[in-house]
Amino acid sequence: MFCNQCEQTAKGTGCTKMGVCGKTGEVASMQDLLVQVLRELSLVAEKAREKGVEVSNEINHFTARAVFSTLTNVNFDDDRFVGLVNQAAEYRDELAAKVNGGFIANLLKKFGCAGGCSCSEGFTKPASTVEEMEKQGEKFSVECFDSNPDLRSLKQILVYGIKGVAAYADHAALLGQESEDVYSFIHKGLAATLNQELGMEELVGLCMECGATNLKAMELLDAANTGTYGHPVPTEVPLGVKTGKAILVSGHDLKDLARLLEQTKDKGINVYTHGEMLPCHGYPELNKYDHFYGHYGTAWQNQQKEFAEFPGAILMTTNCIQKPVKAYHDNIFTTGLVGWPGVTHVPNEDFTPVIEKALEMDGFAEDTDGGKVLSGFARNSVLGVADKVIDGVKAGAIRHFFLVGGCDGAKSGRNYYTEFVEKVPEDCVVLTLACGKFRFFDKQLGDIGGIPRLLDIGQCNDAYSAIQIAVALADAFECGVNELPLSMILSWYEQKAVAILLTLLHLGIKDIRLGPSLPAFVTPNVLNFLVENFNIMPIGTPDEDLKAILG
Repeated sequence: MFCNQCEQTAKGTGCTKMGVCGKTGEVASMQDLLVQVLRELSLVAEKAREKGVEVSNEINHFTARAVFSTLTNVNFDDDRFVGLVNQAAEYRDELAAKVNGGFIANLLKKFGCAGGCSCSEGFTKPASTVEEMEKQGEKFSVECFDSNPDLRSLKQILVYGIKGVAAYADHAALLGQESEDVYSFIHKGLAATLNQELGMEELVGLCMECGATNLKAMELLDAANTGTYGHPVPTEVPLGVKTGKAILVSGHDLKDLARLLEQTKDKGINVYTHGEMLPCHGYPELNKYDHFYGHYGTAWQNQQKEFAEFPGAILMTTNCIQKPVKAYHDNIFTTGLVGWPGVTHVPNEDFTPVIEKALEMDGFAEDTDGGKVLSGFARNSVLGVADKVIDGVKAGAIRHFFLVGGCDGAKSGRNYYTEFVEKVPEDCVVLTLACGKFRFFDKQLGDIGGIPRLLDIGQCNDAYSAIQIAVALADAFECGVNELPLSMILSWYEQKAVAILLTLLHLGIKDIRLGPSLPAFVTPNVLNFLVENFNIMPIGTPDEDLKAILG
């Protein structure tokens, strides 16, 4: 195996025997095989659109879901990938027959991949057994994307960005919001990675187009979430627990949480959020349930300790799952695209097994007060007090805004973000989102003229809100986003962060500080391009960076 798609990749170069995330070499091979067949399906879909042949919504949504399943910490179950690979090949072959299968196969032979792949032989025919599929997948690691390291780097950025787009597109689709333009680009981008004739300029353009498409996907997801559950409002969320039976929900999926809340109504079970589900408390149509109590724990990388101490059932929606330990192996459940071998998987529509397990378990023996945190400062809430914010800036009460957010992780160096927020001067406001907030989410920073100095915008899925806040402030001050008293201090871990970064670059946003380390898949030449054009830079120390920003 060779995988370097996440920030914690082994030795800062790539995982070759076992993924730091817990992914085995066999699972890595199955994911690589799936991505290869999806690239072939995408090539067919792109040519179908060019020739006026309809690409069904079934194929569109399947492609997004299948790509999403290869994102870090989503699915670790070999058997689940078998069905996805076979289905992708079936869709590919059916669509190719409508377009002109021979034409497509010859095109694939022309473009192919670099180095030892079977692309030159035409379409990949999935093997008949899991073991044979795993062997097939060994030919299709990212190392075969291109023989030129810089072009391979750009193709990896493109594929990883598309994985983020696919995640947001799938979340939105589950709530009825879809776009042909988004699906069309997913196919266009994946197909482009098979083309050995593309140069740096073309691939950079595709990466920027990926950023634009991700903005559209995030807009769809925002419309889906707010249209279904209402616009988030500032909400105090308890960090303690209540006596009684309990279910803990982790991941990102609002629809799964809504279904669970409805199914547990009047069951005598309290429902808690974990990780990126914290902002769900701000949605009126979720918070209306009396048994939706509070938040338990912190970010995804701490789940093995935190889940082991939770005396109820645990439901994992979307990423980020880690290998379950014995202490809670029998009371954790996966749903949707999430999978781990040996862990009970339940369909999205019926959470009866989760509820029954919660009722069997002891639950919490007594109430505990863990304090409270504020969440729910999405764009409507912040822009609702925009006049106060603008007046505060003009009066000099608010000197600067810092967006400190992104993914959390276990790798050393992430304490930077805690220290940075602690050292932000009292006349500055910190906006945050995603699980990176758990480095400082319970800090009591006070307020400026009634405006909290720490504003939790939401999940990583809510990056659209952060962008809209920045754009609205720029409009109010009649300047560009880069001229605002706003600095972005971002942390990354997986591929949704890549998609968001591409969106920010597409919007022309400069001077982003990124950490805790730079992606292993970015070559020096590609990094130099980003520095020259966007002045993107690695984080330094909190003191150095604050001095450089504020003077």
